[in-house]
Amino acid sequence: MRLSRRGLLRAGLAGTAATTLGGLATGCAVPTGSTGRNMVLWYWDGGLGDTVVKKAKARYGDSVDLQAIKIGGYYRSKLMTTMTGRSHIPDIAGLKGEDMASYLPNADQFVDLRTLGAERYRSNYLAWKWDQGVADDGSMVGFPIDCGPVAHYYQYGVFRKAGLPYDPDDVSAELNTWEKFFTAGERLKKRIPGTYLLSDVNMVFENVVQQGDRRYVDKDRHFIGDEQHVRDAWALAVEAKRRGIVSDLVAGTPDQLSAVQDGKLPSQLNASWATNDIKSGVPRTKGRWRVAQMPVRPSNNGGSFLAVTKACREPERAFQIITWLLDAANQAQGFVDAGLFPSTPASYTLGALREPDPFFGGQVTMDVFGPAAQRVEVAYNSPFDVALGQPLKDEIKNVGVLGKDPRKAWNDAMRKCRRIATHLGVSH
Repeated sequence: MRLSRRGLLRAGLAGTAATTLGGLATGCAVPTGSTGRNMVLWYWDGGLGDTVVKKAKARYGDSVDLQAIKIGGYYRSKLMTTMTGRSHIPDIAGLKGEDMASYLPNADQFVDLRTLGAERYRSNYLAWKWDQGVADDGSMVGFPIDCGPVAHYYQYGVFRKAGLPYDPDDVSAELNTWEKFFTAGERLKKRIPGTYLLSDVNMVFENVVQQGDRRYVDKDRHFIGDEQHVRDAWALAVEAKRRGIVSDLVAGTPDQLSAVQDGKLPSQLNASWATNDIKSGVPRTKGRWRVAQMPVRPSNNGGSFLAVTKACREPERAFQIITWLLDAANQAQGFVDAGLFPSTPASYTLGALREPDPFFGGQVTMDVFGPAAQRVEVAYNSPFDVALGQPLKDEIKNVGVLGKDPRKAWNDAMRKCRRIATHLGVSH
């Protein structure tokens, strides 16, 4: 069974929690990243486009021996261990988007990219994505790689058979609220028995939370996961279950993939990178899919950064490499190579991203994802969001998959959240 990128993200969330880099030395006494000509870049498989990395090695080869190393396993843990040990620290480090908030309180372990001239590049990047790499003290830790605008993937033929809108523009316009979206799910199930609009309730809960400008912990280190914006997301997820438009299958399992292939799960709310998951997970569905805007407004799921560590002997050269790797043309190539959706709006009009996609019936999917990326709501990204959001995600999954009573699930989630908040020093 192939684990999707979304599955990998979820699998990593429980381990990341909100542990910080506290205990790392502030500026290594002995530079441990580069040794003269050598410059080390750490990232993970799929974190950067292979073509662009290869070109960077050739471009800067006269002055730098760029060693780009893919780190497997639990990337964040390995980076933290290396930095704590003050040995073999990379000059340039990839920072996964879901972990970014846990790095920001320890901004002094990284070079403030503003000191290297980062501000002159700001206007080239999505404002909300740029801000995610900035610590509360204003220092810039991460330079934007990709982002993950979420859209509505659906199977054209199944929607047409069910009497639903099936042209992407019509789906975007006519299923533009959660009520209309849920009603469409009821019609789908009635017209084609055994068919569900979504595989699980988490697709509703997580995306509704991510559509807003607040998450689980605010800037004052106060737990807000019990407030109305989260309660509304929970209520919508429960409503989706009550109306019978979500299955009880677990995403990424053979049964779920089989249902997708057979048209029994012809719809999902997922990030731009899920195009590759669908192509590799259910290749026989080529040509059946289209992409439309999700209800209400886009959300974002995923997207990462590059940082320069304090161990780097040549931060100016490292920053030069980063800005070249992540310019508009190279981000477009990263999308072609690895499905990394660009954080540079100028990429959206480039030819490489304007090609019709046969897997999606010849649709130019950038016409959906590009505008979606520019409409994502800005939210404060707390280092404690992962730990304090997880009990809610676990319990709403129990409602969807196991049929747990929603009120008991909510109360259990709140009890776990309060316990975790107390342990982390988050007020509630």
